[in-house]
Amino acid sequence: MSGLLGKIDAILAAALAAFGEASEVKALEEARVKYLGVKGQLTEQSRTVGSLPPAERPAAGQAVNLALKEAKAAHQAAAARLERANSQKPGLDVTLPGRRRALGRQHLISRTMDEICEIFERLGFSVVEGPEVETDYYNFEALNFPADHPSRDMQESLFVGEGLLLRTHTSPVQIRTMEKRKPPVWIVAPGKTYRRDDDITHSPMFHQVEGLVVDQGITMADLKGVLSAFATAFFSPDTAIRLRPSFFPFTEPSAEVDIACVLCGGRGCRLCKGSGWLELLGSGMVDPALYKYVGYEGEGVTGFAFGLGVDRAAMLKYGLSNIRHLYEGDLRFLEQF
Repeated sequence: MSGLLGKIDAILAAALAAFGEASEVKALEEARVKYLGVKGQLTEQSRTVGSLPPAERPAAGQAVNLALKEAKAAHQAAAARLERANSQKPGLDVTLPGRRRALGRQHLISRTMDEICEIFERLGFSVVEGPEVETDYYNFEALNFPADHPSRDMQESLFVGEGLLLRTHTSPVQIRTMEKRKPPVWIVAPGKTYRRDDDITHSPMFHQVEGLVVDQGITMADLKGVLSAFATAFFSPDTAIRLRPSFFPFTEPSAEVDIACVLCGGRGCRLCKGSGWLELLGSGMVDPALYKYVGYEGEGVTGFAFGLGVDRAAMLKYGLSNIRHLYEGDLRFLEQF
């Protein structure tokens, strides 16, 4: 009996000392678990009372209970002491200016693409989208590309499987749309495209907005009028355009569209290499050969199509010298816009 009481007194003394010396909440919690936890030393002593002879149990039980009570009171006092000490530490100074959270902003590419689509929507076009992984049929065959066209070679386009490739333009969206709709069709198709190009003016992944109009009585004059309206809305009201003869497999006749140099206004400078003009996009009247792929033969319709590189449009509008600036993620550059 005397041995148990002595052991209880020793454990209590150690517990009181540990609680009193704790200078951090973590240390106090470790001391509580050691002495008052489920398997704590004082808690374990209370379980030994039942093994004593019946005559000794009342005195032993009273001693253990008093020790537990005293230890719990010491723990609570230590916890209160640490709480007061922590509350007196320097806290939030409400007089200091706050740290403003940096707000994100729309990337220049997304902003330019949205602006282009918005202009064409005001001109009566609707926006449609399609898959970025395309079949050879939609990307080439249904667009009148001959079987031996260079862009169908593995070294020119990014093929991902048998007859599957990352689309080289958003023109497949035009075919998919015409398969589902009867004329009139007035659409623009924005999205990512992929080619094996990589220099200061080309990127392996870039963005396009392509347009298609198929309706009754559409002429080259309608094409020029729409593109002129776009150029003046996107660049400036006095922006002039010109059409140069060109070739595309899916349009006939075809034309490259230039705008008056955004830097010199057409007078000639280093940007336009003295010509006064900058190439903007490709366009032309829809080749009637395409209509057989979408069931438009016999409809008596004509149409035009055009394709605009969003990245190039952004470079021209904002005076960028290197297309890589758009993809390097340098906030010092991106936050300027």
